[in-house]
Amino acid sequence: MTTSDLPLGKRAQQAKDTRDKILKAAVRIFAKNGYAGGRIESISKAAASNDRMIYYYFGSKEKLFIEVLEHIYLQFNQAERKLKLDLADPAEALQRIVEFTWSYYLKHPEFVLILSTENLHRGKHSKKSANIKTISSSILANLAPVLEAGQQRGLFRKDASARNLYLTISSLTYFYNSNQYTLSVFMDEDFASSTFQQEWLAHIKDVVMRSVLISL
Repeated sequence: MTTSDLPLGKRAQQAKDTRDKILKAAVRIFAKNGYAGGRIESISKAAASNDRMIYYYFGSKEKLFIEVLEHIYLQFNQAERKLKLDLADPAEALQRIVEFTWSYYLKHPEFVLILSTENLHRGKHSKKSANIKTISSSILANLAPVLEAGQQRGLFRKDASARNLYLTISSLTYFYNSNQYTLSVFMDEDFASSTFQQEWLAHIKDVVMRSVLISL
């Protein structure tokens, strides 16, 4: 039986499965080799597919990479939305956001690697995405209510902004994950050790909390 002989529902599911496999393979290959080194034939081989199917579903390597960017952003947002934050305790909720961000980067190195690649290209592909701005519109969905709750309770400074708080958390968590290997050599210390990671997470939380708390 050929694909065209399958019932419509099965064909649609098969097409979705093939497309998903290609997208997941592309995430792995682009994370490992960057945009320039992420060859179509390598992606099709990793997906157990063929080059023709990649062009059929995505149109071009650039369009595939754009979908990869959208995919990893969506995955992050979906994971973050699952956080159960207690706005009655904004200080604890803020620390949970820090812990989530830190943990997500550690568990998903492909996220950091692909974003690093895109930054090397100065956001060239992100600018061509029709969806990234929509995806990013919820970027402060968890953080802003927590900050506002803390301000209303007189715990957090009124002049603290969700944007700056987001950048602080992102900077301190992302920098470690994107630079841990060179820093380990440069500073002659094993920054990949669990001991250092625990110390650094504690430091990040301390810095973040000190940036918003009215008093300690």
